[in-house]
Amino acid sequence: MNFKAIITAGGNSNRFGDTNKLLEKIHSKEVIRHTIDAFLNINEIDEIIICAHLSIIDELKQIFNDEDKIRIIEGEKTRQQSVFNGLLVADCDYVLIHDGARPMITPEVIKKAIETVQIQKALTVATKTIDTIKQVDENLKIIKTIERSALYNTQTPQAFEYNLIKSAHEKLAGQDFTDDAGMLEYLDYNVYILEGDYKNIKITTKDDIGIAKAYLKSEM
Repeated sequence: MNFKAIITAGGNSNRFGDTNKLLEKIHSKEVIRHTIDAFLNINEIDEIIICAHLSIIDELKQIFNDEDKIRIIEGEKTRQQSVFNGLLVADCDYVLIHDGARPMITPEVIKKAIETVQIQKALTVATKTIDTIKQVDENLKIIKTIERSALYNTQTPQAFEYNLIKSAHEKLAGQDFTDDAGMLEYLDYNVYILEGDYKNIKITTKDDIGIAKAYLKSEM
């Protein structure tokens, strides 16, 4: 079986500040370097395709100039468009799609996704919701408390049979889905949960860098 990984790196980090969060250093390595290193450790993955914002492509080429398994392409304005760009050049049996801003992903979770997707065809890594969830109206008045026993918080990677997710992107072109699994759900395909790790957070603000430093230091 042929496996490839698509890493999304096309955002402009508006909520992070005046620098791109993927280039922020954590223990002397860029966020994106931590993320990619987890995938480089997986022998089954033949190629890692980074769909990058135009403004950081040159820097990414410098960071990964010695890595033969990495291909860097230009992303688009939306996540959906960026992932589709990656799918167009992937041409494999199965594909894993992961946020470049999730540097705490572990090789163990990636390997489990590779094993499981060959059976289930479509899955997303997720963690069971542990907080109480409130539904509110436009005035922030609580409408109800939602039963959380069947709720999960979606993470990445998400893993798919390649032809299945490529077909979904072709059918839903021009939309603005922020979640590839959600595209298959919309088309009434079965998508399954793979239990993830609560440490696998997405870097969104500078506060998240401090959390990531603590997590990654414990693994050094």
